[in-house]
This record gives sequence, structure tokens and C-alpha cells, in this order.
Amino acid sequence: MPAPHLPIRAFQWDLARQVEKLDWLLAQLPRYADWGYQELYLHLENAVEYPSLPKVARRGAYSYRQLERLVTAATRAGIGVVPIVNLLGHTQYLIRVPALRDLNELRAEDGTPLPAGQICPLHPRTLEVAELLLRDMRPFCTTGKVHVGLDESFHLGQHPLSSTEVARIGLPAHFANYVHRLQALNHKLGLRMGMWADMLYFLPDAIPLLPRGLIAYDWYYYPFRRHPKVELYNFAERDLATPLQRQGIEYWGCPMNGSFRYEPMPVFGERLANLRAWWRRCQAVSAQGFLVTSWEPNRLAMETTTLVDAAAAGLWLDQAPLTDQGLLARGVRRLFGAAPQSGPGIARAALQADCFAFAGYARWQISQSWRLASGWVRPERCQAELRFYEKLASSALRKSWPEPLSASWEFRRYLARRDYFVETGRAAVFALRRAVHAGHARSIKKCLASMQQVAAKFAAGLPGARLAARRMWGRTRRHAANSPNLRMLGRDRRQLAAWMQWVAAVKANPDHAWQSNPLCGRWQLFYEVWNCAPAVQLVAVEQLHGSTWIALKACHTIEFAAAAAASRSTVVRLHSVPLRPEGAAAEAFQLRLVLRGVGFVKVGRVMLTDGVRQIALTPVRPRWRKLGQPAPSHGLPVLTRSWILSLPHVLRSQLSAKHPDISPALPSR
Repeated sequence: MPAPHLPIRAFQWDLARQVEKLDWLLAQLPRYADWGYQELYLHLENAVEYPSLPKVARRGAYSYRQLERLVTAATRAGIGVVPIVNLLGHTQYLIRVPALRDLNELRAEDGTPLPAGQICPLHPRTLEVAELLLRDMRPFCTTGKVHVGLDESFHLGQHPLSSTEVARIGLPAHFANYVHRLQALNHKLGLRMGMWADMLYFLPDAIPLLPRGLIAYDWYYYPFRRHPKVELYNFAERDLATPLQRQGIEYWGCPMNGSFRYEPMPVFGERLANLRAWWRRCQAVSAQGFLVTSWEPNRLAMETTTLVDAAAAGLWLDQAPLTDQGLLARGVRRLFGAAPQSGPGIARAALQADCFAFAGYARWQISQSWRLASGWVRPERCQAELRFYEKLASSALRKSWPEPLSASWEFRRYLARRDYFVETGRAAVFALRRAVHAGHARSIKKCLASMQQVAAKFAAGLPGARLAARRMWGRTRRHAANSPNLRMLGRDRRQLAAWMQWVAAVKANPDHAWQSNPLCGRWQLFYEVWNCAPAVQLVAVEQLHGSTWIALKACHTIEFAAAAAASRSTVVRLHSVPLRPEGAAAEAFQLRLVLRGVGFVKVGRVMLTDGVRQIALTPVRPRWRKLGQPAPSHGLPVLTRSWILSLPHVLRSQLSAKHPDISPALPSR
């Protein structure tokens, strides 16, 4: 029986979001070599000095000498290095430099470059700048390869120079021509060129036009059975391996080890499922390589993503297939040296935590503002989550589990406490207002006393959360002020202080209960969003002020969960936003829901309430209103389209405290 195909095993460090301690990075390299990894990919952007473009590096970036030390240590450990130099999408690190801003593809009406966007492939200076960057990184390309990114380049073809060429030869050829120019530049430098493959999903006609000898890195970060899927196409399956290999282009498969954007911990079961899916695919299509990517790890402990890398090594180191718990338990022992008997317990707890993943933009809204908090339609799930993390954090501390995990679970317990505090606190505000409306002095006093007790208890947990966040950050990083978790806790502390001031003001004057507070507005708008056909969508609430629509809230529907990585989904989120009647001169307030992006969602149960009165803004039946249209199945999607659901006007009289006895109503359309 022939031995299974064994691709090159590689891992990635995303150092562009935060600077990890160099000594810590150096200490990991021999361990990765022992785990069977052969290559290291460094995603850097402006986190390193470029001697030829000294203005690009940000404050606190790695020096050229430090990068040299890192690469030398990797070579000593037997690991080759591949720098990632983004040269199309994700080039804000270049555009932010005033002297390079003119490279931007995006232009204002007067032709001046906008402050954000991506570089233009046809700008006269693009290849000049690319060559300077690549020459500076050339000494660190110890594998003879460099990765130039090119992913998620959705602004492609919008510069006047680009649009002229696109009109003449088409977008696929425009993209392929740029790849040829970069390939020629790297060939001159003696380097093989790699690129992310995702743009080829949208421009498949570019594949036959690409040069041979390229390396294409195909990425998809959810579990899959046969082929990876395309989120922008409503998670339709696509196979790039066949056409790329036919064209003589090397094919790699790329899972991910860590978090999506704001997650404080990896969702371990889904990370392992994603790794397994790619490992099977790489063997099935004889892929040349298997790259475990890592992105935006600055909101979690770096060692939790390293744990996933250690667990992934079981795919090729262990002779017999292992369960997820088995893979993770061996990863715990590889990384932390934990006693064999503790590994399964830690792994089991980590996998159980997946049931309450802090994932998706709807969940993350609370970190922006408590008044925007969104979440479960059913409050009891919030209670179950809190009970789970209370038990898990206490157990981790009692059993002296590895500090990165115990600190992460302690921080996760705080997030569960905060969810519960905001959820129950908002309900308490509405109960207080009903008591004030009814004139029940005893109920008012009791409600205020409970609010103060609950707030004091929540405040008592803040120091522990700060300590946990510092432990998560400080084990591998310096400068705690750069920790986004600590900055978030600072916002929470300020909101808590404002909340306690509001409670004290209501205690002095119960009529103050009708005023806005950190948990809700004078009036709060609630609505449900059913992500029934997942793609890339954003749902916004806008209010008309004069002749201008002002966004009160905008939230992506992306869940970053396997349950939502499908053509159809049952994921429903309850959203909340305070109304802003101040400053509106009209007798009626005009609101609307706006969908942007591709695909469609369903919205329902749109309702305004102050706790006493409710104003329904959509019919009770049918519950759901469809917004948008089916996602495309080919081509580069247009992400700027929008669909509008106009809501009935809300009269000033309906929002006025002078009309406390108004009954729930459905305004005419």
C-alpha cells in the first residue's frame, strides 16, 4: 500500500497586529521543528523596518536586525522562512504614508487619492515601490520564495488607469497582467512568487492567463467535506486545485488556527475540523503544501493559537487517527508539558466551551457600546453561558491548568458576566420605568436597590478581568497599553461609572428614569435579523435628520461559525439600538433598515419601546420581511449595493412622555 502524500507543513505568524516578544518567538522555533513544521510564513505589513522605505514601519516595529535574528534562528532550527509582502489588497500600510498615498486605486471626485483603499496595479510607481519592499525582504526569503498577498482586492479596476485597461481587455486579464509583472520582478530577484488564491474564485478566466511556476495558497476557514466554499457566493463549493494544477501552478491548502477578528479564544472544535478538512483535501489533490495560517491574534493569548498548531501536528505525527479531544490533548502535552492525565480534561473543557463561542459581529457589538448590545433571542441562553464559564474558570484555577488557558477562561467569564449584566440591567430599566409610570414608590425603591447591588457585584469583577487580560497579553507581548482587551475594559469601566451615576440620579428624582443611560436610550429599537442565506451582508439602522440619513447602528451578519457557513442557516440575532430623537425638527421620526453587501437576509419584529409602551413597526404576521436578493454565483461581487426597508413614521406624540397611556399600535404604512 503506497504511503499517503505528505505535503510541506508550514505555519504562519501574523505579527502585523501586535509585536510579540522576540525572545518568545525565538523559543518557539525549535518546538515547531520538533512538531514537524518545515516553513514559517511571516505576515508583517508595517510591523518591520524597510530600509528602502523608512516611513512605512510603524512605531514599535521590529528592527531589520531583529528580523534577521528571527530568520537566523529559524534556519538553525531547520525551518525555512517566507515573508508575506502585500502588494494589492491589504495595502493600507502603504497608503497611510503620505508620500505613497497617490498609489491608491480609489479616488475622490476631484481625482485626489482617498485616505483608504488598495494600491493601483497600473500606477507608475507601483512596481518601483514593490521592488524596494521585495529587495529589503529578499535576505529573509530562505526558502527562495516570497508571498505577495493579492487577496480580497475588491477595489480592483476603479482607478482611471485601471478602468481604461479593464474596458479594453477585461478584469481577469487586468489582474493576470499584474501577476505577470510581479512574477517578472521576483524572477529578477531570484525568488519564486506565491499569492492567495481567493481572487481566482471571482476571476476564474484569469487562471489560464497566469504564468507557470506560481504558488497559489487556497484558504477557507470553516469545516468542509469535499471542496472549500466561497462566502460571497452564499457558500457555494468551488474547486481551484484542478484548473491551477493544470496550468502548472503549485497548489497549497490553508486552514486557520485562531480567532476571527474579536474572538478571545479559538473555537477549538471548528479549528480542528477545518484542519482535518484541509489535510484530507491536500492528500486527495496531492497539494504541495499545507499552511496553518493565523490572523489578528491580538485579542487572545498567543499560546492558545500555538496550541492549535501543536494539535495539528497530530495529523502527521500520530500513526492512528485521533478524535478532536485526542488531538487537542496531545497538543496540550506538546505545548505545555502537562501531565498525561490532565491533557484530556483540558481538551474536553476547551471543546465544551465551543457551545458558547463569543463569535460574530452581533455578539461583538457590546464591546463597542452597551447600548448596542445584541445577542440571543432567548435570554436563558445568556444565563446558561454564564453558569458554564463560572464553573469552567473556577475549575481551571483549582486544577492549576496552563496559565494561557486559565487566564483566557477567566476573561471569557467576565464577558459572560457582562452579557448577563447588560441583558438583565436593560430589563431592570424597563421594569423601573413601569414602576415610575404606575407611581409604585416601594417598587421603585426596591428596583433601585437591586440595581446598585448588581452594579457593585459586577464592578467587583473588573479587577480580575483586567488581571486576566494582562496575563493573556503579557506572557508573549510588551506594552500592555496596546492590548485591545484592556482598552475595552477601560470603556466598560467608564460605562459602569456612568450607569451608577444614572441610578443615583433616579434615586434622587424618579422622573430621571426616562432619560437615556449606558444600557438603553429614552426609546430603544429592537429588531431580529435572520441570516437565512449567509454571504457578506451588513444591516444598518438609519434615521433621517433634515435631509441626511444618519446611521444609528451597522452590523455585519457574518457569524464565523460552521452553523452559518452554509447556503441556508437558522441563525437569528436580536439587535438593539437607542433612538435619537434629539435635534429632529419634523413632527415624525423617519427610520429605515438598510442592507448592504451581497445576498439577502430576513428581518422581523421591529419594535420601539421605552419599557412601558411598545410601537410595532412591522406587522406581526408575516413575521419576516426579506431584504436583498440572492448572492451571485460568478464574477467579482459588487459590495456597494444596498436595499432599503422603510419603516412607518413614528409621530412625536407617540414618543412623548405626555402621553403615557398610549396603547401598543401598528402605524399605518
